[in-house]
Amino acid sequence: MSELTGTAATVVLLRDSGAGPEVLLLERPTAGSFGGAWVFPGGRVDPEDRSGGAPEAAAARAAGVRETAEETGLVLRAGDLVPLSCWIPPENIPRRYQTWFFAAKAPAGDIRLNPGELLNHLWLQPADALDRHRNGLMQLVAPTWVTLHSLSNDSSADAALARISDAEPETFKTRPLTGYEPASVLAWAGDEEYDAGTPSAAGTASAAAGRPARHRLVMEKTLWRYERTS
Repeated sequence: MSELTGTAATVVLLRDSGAGPEVLLLERPTAGSFGGAWVFPGGRVDPEDRSGGAPEAAAARAAGVRETAEETGLVLRAGDLVPLSCWIPPENIPRRYQTWFFAAKAPAGDIRLNPGELLNHLWLQPADALDRHRNGLMQLVAPTWVTLHSLSNDSSADAALARISDAEPETFKTRPLTGYEPASVLAWAGDEEYDAGTPSAAGTASAAAGRPARHRLVMEKTLWRYERTS
């Protein structure tokens, strides 16, 4: 089991288009963190983000503003960021950053990528990004995929931000489940197999009866499926 390495921040930038809201995705180089993946702007909390002894959530907000400017050239204010979720990686990951996700309306301006750190950028509707991933055209990591899935039905950027503002930010403390090979399965609180980490007799019985308690992402190659019953 490894302790948390630190805190990080991610910012989901939203803008409107004629076909619906779009999000900004950035392509990482194949070497380094999230190699080859398309991600939202963000990065770890640095000492400068903790000025005045700011609490962890405030430091993450400051890091989100700073990283967005460094990676995209777009300038946000701390008050523009709406808390969306908090992600905690599995305990078997060597470098574990608790990552705060924020959403924000994208300010006007051209994207200026940080050279060497990013290769490309795209504005995409969430459903289009998920389609690209499914067709092998875009590599996504689980928190990005689940976040895009959660934004797929919003009618506008303002509608998405209003919905997010009205909800309590959810914490996704991730646990892998075994016994589902060849698929990989990540589970979160609310899944009846979350504590055990493996399929249970109770889970098998409830699934057969059509009443499984699920909160998981099932990943088989690029065919991913989010299952949730509340």
